[in-house]
Amino acid sequence: MPPIETSDWRTMPESARDTFLQDGYIVLPGFLSDGEVAEVRTNLDRFIAEVLPARPRELAFYEDLNKPESLKQIQQMHTHDPYFEGLFLKSKFEQLAEVLLDRPVDGINMQYFNKPPQVSTPTPPHQDGYYFMIEPCEAVTMWLALDDVDEENGCVRYVHGSNHCGLRPHVRTQTLGFSQGITDFGTDADMAGEVAHSARPGDLLVHHAMTIHRADGNRSESRHRRALGFIYYSQRAKVDEVAAAAYQERMAEEWKQAGKI
Repeated sequence: MPPIETSDWRTMPESARDTFLQDGYIVLPGFLSDGEVAEVRTNLDRFIAEVLPARPRELAFYEDLNKPESLKQIQQMHTHDPYFEGLFLKSKFEQLAEVLLDRPVDGINMQYFNKPPQVSTPTPPHQDGYYFMIEPCEAVTMWLALDDVDEENGCVRYVHGSNHCGLRPHVRTQTLGFSQGITDFGTDADMAGEVAHSARPGDLLVHHAMTIHRADGNRSESRHRRALGFIYYSQRAKVDEVAAAAYQERMAEEWKQAGKI
């Protein structure tokens, strides 16, 4: 299935929305220019070196807490730095989310993801809606590539059209940052519908909260697989605040005890 041209979401929003809702995701090549990607990388390096050390321990996950180079994930970047706040809120990323959900949205989380070479683990198959605990389940997750990404270093894999099939059963995993995985993944339909998406820096992948996706570990010798994640909820989506807070508290305590945060 061909990717949506980057300009089409503005000039033909209905077409972009229809593709997104039908397939469960869209791919927007070159959503950021090379110069914009360079600016993001510069500010990411600054954030990691200057901002992150002074922020709460729960903000970042490491494959090995004693090895800074094993940094795997950063949460809520937009609440700790004006550059990333500007990238996340009232930006073209937010505008795209409103086009795809066809209504106003709230920015929920801006994240950094990495799969360090040699030490990263696979991301289990899951649906973001299981974590979000919202009703109705109207939300998008955006994944902005900051490196060349392919099957060797852990590209994203989507199950085409899985957003139409409801929430699948999930179970606790030991994967840092992805604590729940689908219990019965691997059916003939899953395998037939799965599509691996390579990406270049600046390419944007956007999926619905119900879309099944996963990624392999990074098998490369030395290449990182860095990306930014953007999560937006429809403004009519309501969060089960009690359940969500209890879940986050439980996960944070477990990762502290495991020496991951």
